[in-house]
Amino acid sequence: MEKLKLILPTTAYAEQVTAYRRAFLDTGDSMDGTGSLFRMENPVDWLKQCEELQREETVPDGWVPSTQYICVRESDDKLVGMIQIRHCFNEFLEKYAGHIGYSVLPSERRKGYAKWMLGAALSHCRALGLEKVLVCCAENNPGSRKTILANGGVYESTVYLAEDDEHLQRYWITT
Repeated sequence: MEKLKLILPTTAYAEQVTAYRRAFLDTGDSMDGTGSLFRMENPVDWLKQCEELQREETVPDGWVPSTQYICVRESDDKLVGMIQIRHCFNEFLEKYAGHIGYSVLPSERRKGYAKWMLGAALSHCRALGLEKVLVCCAENNPGSRKTILANGGVYESTVYLAEDDEHLQRYWITT
């Protein structure tokens, strides 16, 4: 597998963030682990929001502090995935989304990138004081389930998210 790195997103990656968003919109895939990127056409607005979400004092009402990372392939400096770590829960995250959300660029899937990203994110979770993390995936997403299991995920339950008409599997991973 190619060598990867998780980094905080910066304006140096603004064009790639735009292309990442477009790839998901074009395929109709879910942009998990990207915060509000699907709603934000201007990547600079998204980058600003990512910074605000890192600090308790600038987190909007109803949101929780989180850290957004982009996964970059070192050989060509290409953004291949994104992962978001939520530092704590609100009611929705506790039931349906968990501490971590992630996605891989559709053209870069099946290369082990999600497995690597989730594994790398666990050390960041440990640094935040999280001894175990909740990671959820759609019941009909075997790739994500395999990624979670490969990182030590232990199945807890399946919940139904009515607004998306989707069954979500909940897994706990010890950091």
